[in-house]
Amino acid sequence: MFKSHKPGPKDVWEGIIEAKSRGMLDGANMYHFVKVRCVDGQIIKVRIDRGLWKSIAVGDRIVKEPGSGPAKA
Repeated sequence: MFKSHKPGPKDVWEGIIEAKSRGMLDGANMYHFVKVRCVDGQIIKVRIDRGLWKSIAVGDRIVKEPGSGPAKA
């Protein structure tokens, strides 16, 4: 089971992208998500911005450091 969330400013994680998805959860806005297998084995589903979503692929490494958004590594 995984949790879907927007990363907080203090969140820290890194991992490999296992899946990409998007959807209109509220019927008006498109939200972009990635399912990430973290280095500790935990699976998380994270909301990311459209630009990053378009630039990554399944198998890419992604990193979230404190004070910044998720980024392709």
